[in-house]
Amino acid sequence: MISTAIRVARVGSAAELAAAALMMLGFPALMLAALLPSVGAFAAAAAVTYLADHYLHRRGSYLVNRLSKVRAGLSIRFLIRQLLLVLLLARLDLSNKMVFYAAIACFLAFYGFQAPHGALITLIRMRRKMPVATRNVDLGSRVRIPDAPPRRLLARSVEKMLHLDLLAVVGLLVAGATDEGVYGFAGVGASLLLAFGYVAVLVPFVRGKRIPPNAEKVLAAVDDWLGDYRPETVLYFSGSKDSAYQVNMWLETMEQLDTRPLIILRERAILDRMAPTTVPVICVPGGVHLMNMDLSTVRVALYAANVGKNIHMLRVPTIQHVFIGHGDSDKLASVNPFSKVYDEVWTAGRAGRDRYAIADVGVRDDDIVEVGRPQLAPIQTWQGVPDGRIPTVLYAPTWEGWDGNPGNTSIVLAGENIVKKLVAADPPVRVLYKPHPFTGTVSPAAGAAHKRITALVEKAAAERAADPRFTVDAAAQAHAKAELTRIEARIAVLSGTGGEKGDEAEATRDGMVDAARHAEVARLRAEWNDTYWSSFGTAEHRVITGAEPRLYDCFNVSDAMVSDISSVVSDFIASGKPYAVTDSGELGAEEFRRQNTAVRAAVILTNSAAELGELLTAVADPSADPQAEGRKELKRYLLGPDEPASIDQFNAAVRELSREAERRNLGQQSVTPADVVEVDLAGAVPAQRVTGETDGAAVTG
Repeated sequence: MISTAIRVARVGSAAELAAAALMMLGFPALMLAALLPSVGAFAAAAAVTYLADHYLHRRGSYLVNRLSKVRAGLSIRFLIRQLLLVLLLARLDLSNKMVFYAAIACFLAFYGFQAPHGALITLIRMRRKMPVATRNVDLGSRVRIPDAPPRRLLARSVEKMLHLDLLAVVGLLVAGATDEGVYGFAGVGASLLLAFGYVAVLVPFVRGKRIPPNAEKVLAAVDDWLGDYRPETVLYFSGSKDSAYQVNMWLETMEQLDTRPLIILRERAILDRMAPTTVPVICVPGGVHLMNMDLSTVRVALYAANVGKNIHMLRVPTIQHVFIGHGDSDKLASVNPFSKVYDEVWTAGRAGRDRYAIADVGVRDDDIVEVGRPQLAPIQTWQGVPDGRIPTVLYAPTWEGWDGNPGNTSIVLAGENIVKKLVAADPPVRVLYKPHPFTGTVSPAAGAAHKRITALVEKAAAERAADPRFTVDAAAQAHAKAELTRIEARIAVLSGTGGEKGDEAEATRDGMVDAARHAEVARLRAEWNDTYWSSFGTAEHRVITGAEPRLYDCFNVSDAMVSDISSVVSDFIASGKPYAVTDSGELGAEEFRRQNTAVRAAVILTNSAAELGELLTAVADPSADPQAEGRKELKRYLLGPDEPASIDQFNAAVRELSREAERRNLGQQSVTPADVVEVDLAGAVPAQRVTGETDGAAVTG
């Protein structure tokens, strides 16, 4: 019943539901206490409404956001409480005393301060929102960007301003209880003084040197920096905040490019969620600003996703445009017809080339280049299960997708069956459950299945912890957990995530990554990963969500994997470890293999997961694994040869395309109007294409 109420109320937990109920019941209680009248009951009900409201705002409850849509927003709730306090004072026969009129005047004046306060907050935020946000771009030496106002002034400013009435409310309640007006006057005076002070301290931030430069100056500074830096290869990305992982997977590759790299983002939310990098980053939300930006030195643009905003970069003819994607799988998205707008499409291996040929979506074979997958370098090759450790099986299902196809994910139809069989396996295995970050965003059924699977894993983990067969070194785990805390604190300091943060403008000014710090953070993250796996037993089941540990780190500690048709499978093949893929669409094993290259060396699971025993047998006895040789061949087919290294192949492809862009641009520069052959189109039939030697817009000499 509670879970149903949570879902209906759109709150995140039972605590939020309780706070929402208390807040809703608190206002009728306030009215009743005012009518009785009872100062004590009013004070208790007011305290409940204050605290519940504050808690829901701190949690960012969806319910609180919805209240504003039905004219019961934050300001209205405060106003109602104040009006009920005035009613209480009247019922206490204080309506003929000065404290009563002071209360009315206080609340009127208090709301009078809301308008300038809100206007100043809005003006400060608008003026400090720059047309671009950057990282590793030296704008501070080119334009003056003042410090941000203290975060405590702007964060949750409306809530803070409204809560200044608390002193007046307390003073008036004490005055009502004691019949001593001095307490009311003191509370009223304190609230008004604080409200005036809050407005006054904001005024300097909209005047003089506290105002950041206008958009024209900032964009000119960006162009000036671009002229000095002269970027050659751009990674261009646009997407929702949840798709930041798609650009993050390319950061290390961009750092290893031989040419000067630049990352261009289109959404601020992506910049906020982007992993640290030494590569210069420019976030340009405005299409016009991007199209006017000086990118004349750029020769290659890399695209990690097919999205509408790509057109703002694709329109630049001096750049060679390449689709690199954010994974390599047999999903339809991997052969999107949109891909034919690019000059080239880069795939990991031969499989990607064949995939486009079979799909016949307009991408020419000549435009496909096999470059391997540089991101897969951290994936370790399997050497078998170490002595003294039970095998680890990773269940990493993909999400439900946008089209409602039941074959997209195993989580709805097969997920629980898979996990139940894994946690009950004999000989035992450890289960790591790492779902796709988008799971449940489209399908409520997928979200519900994820919660049930999480509960299954956590229950099995608790049972295993009580099983004497699986002893753990409690002291070592405690030490590892303490080390995790130390490492995380050090990373926070080095990454600048500790303490009070500035705003976007200040981050743009100061967002230069220190190379030495960046290297130390990378070392600490590797240390964190090792320590994380040491912080719990090697037999302990685990649910892993969030960015850390990364998927590839989960690959390296696993001995086998169960997943769905996605790039996860293609990436896991780099490890050479046994894997299973679920045929959730019930195509049948033969047809499933025919349609999906990546499962040719996999154990195919039905939705019952009855075939899991084959996977567990292969893990327990690698010599009896019938798919071992098939996985090696499939790895070469999907991901290309091991030599040369993928990053070398990638760099070679960038260099070659840069030369092609340069040749093309020089050829265009050599064309003059006198070289253009005029074609008499007067007699051409409408909609008829003119062919022959003049086929095309112009002929170069």
